[in-house]
Amino acid sequence: MAQALLQSAVEFDARPQAVKPPKVLAVKGLGKAWSSQQRVLDDITFDLHAGELVAVIGRSGAGKSTLLHLLNGTLTASEGEMIAWRDEVPVQDITRLNRREMRQWRSECGMIFQDFCLVPRLDVLTNVLLGRLSQTSTFKSFFKVFSLTDRARAIELLQWMNMLPHALQRAENLSGGQMQRVAICRALMQNPKVLLADEPVASLDPKNTRRIMDVLRQISGQGISVMVNLHSVELVREYCTRVIGIAQGRIIFDGHPNQLNDNLLHQLYGDEISQLT
Repeated sequence: MAQALLQSAVEFDARPQAVKPPKVLAVKGLGKAWSSQQRVLDDITFDLHAGELVAVIGRSGAGKSTLLHLLNGTLTASEGEMIAWRDEVPVQDITRLNRREMRQWRSECGMIFQDFCLVPRLDVLTNVLLGRLSQTSTFKSFFKVFSLTDRARAIELLQWMNMLPHALQRAENLSGGQMQRVAICRALMQNPKVLLADEPVASLDPKNTRRIMDVLRQISGQGISVMVNLHSVELVREYCTRVIGIAQGRIIFDGHPNQLNDNLLHQLYGDEISQLT
């Protein structure tokens, strides 16, 4: 009998196990304070893996946008660490990078902003090519000197986003949805390992909202870690593989969208729960 049980255990252990996607970022004890009386984030801890589409949710002022800016390095953390991983190995603490190293990290960690941050008077193609700024000299970028490889990649991205017919059009003449698609192309020009999106659909109509969310899901399907601030629980449940819920600067939930229930949403949103869609 004992021999049979041992054999069964060996056979069970030999079964193939689900392989967890590689870790790309490990955040531990991250905090941000504007002053001793004003803490925005406190003890933020989580791991980010390749191919995840992670929603960050919570009421206005919870610290969602601040978190993304800390991850991208556009804001400096007050405490904690953010360890970048490559090939299953921790390589650097982003909170301790110098200016040159931070520039390299931002090329690996793309950012999509709610207000698009395009250069209005430049054409669409040039705006996309600006995503290569970290890989080219300031002199070359000022005179729009980009390699044929970069131009081919920019054209490929614009075609993928159905924006190639607007390539030579000024960015200021685009609609909001079109601007957001150009902003995504620019971020992808960096060939990022992580893509952060700060409320990318907040100002878009329903058609463009779903178009952008479809694109973000496709991007995560290519093995890129995508983290996006969202207010729509409906979109979170439909598109995202994981949810991080923040209330009063702390993570109170980190799990699958299916686990979001009314009690948890009330803890996250309070009086704002009636405004959720």
